[in-house]
Amino acid sequence: MGRMDVSKMRYLEGEHFRILLAVEMGMKNHELVPLPLISSVAKIHRGGVTKSLADLMKIGLVAYERGRKYDGYRLTKLGYDYLALKALCSREVVGSVGNQIGVGKESDVYVGGDPELNDLCLKFHRLGRTSFRKIKEKRDYHKKRKSASWLYLSRLAASKEFAFLKALAEAGFPVPRPVDVCRHLVVMGLIPVLCTTG
Repeated sequence: MGRMDVSKMRYLEGEHFRILLAVEMGMKNHELVPLPLISSVAKIHRGGVTKSLADLMKIGLVAYERGRKYDGYRLTKLGYDYLALKALCSREVVGSVGNQIGVGKESDVYVGGDPELNDLCLKFHRLGRTSFRKIKEKRDYHKKRKSASWLYLSRLAASKEFAFLKALAEAGFPVPRPVDVCRHLVVMGLIPVLCTTG
């Protein structure tokens, strides 16, 4: 377990995030998003898009791949994490990201903090990490869709978990306090754990 590297976020400009958003939007219908589509969605000329994509690839937020029919770009796990964190930072929900405290087949969990430095738990859903086929068999997230990306399934899983957490908290069950959800990231209150020795 380690720490998520969010140090590069402060060096990214608005144009970088517009391009990340354009790639995310393009991935709704494309496995690999072609450069002209990114340029069109981001409303940035091709030269600017190419330069920003090179910056984003350098820090591992997008990847370039050659496909059978065409070449294109896709968001990486870290790129999707940055988009979720950026949105929650602008909403003033999350102010910091700390160490990883848990890892599972379908999620990574980190300690975080809000702008007032209250402890939070940040749960990043990672559906499709182990076996994408099994998820489609065991989960009803995609309903009748023939195909669904890991972005879409992770986002659905996070929104469902947040809805259930909220319902259970309102019914008086002892669950972590639901704070917010964005994309594949569920933010909840951190429950202090008492460690006993002996």
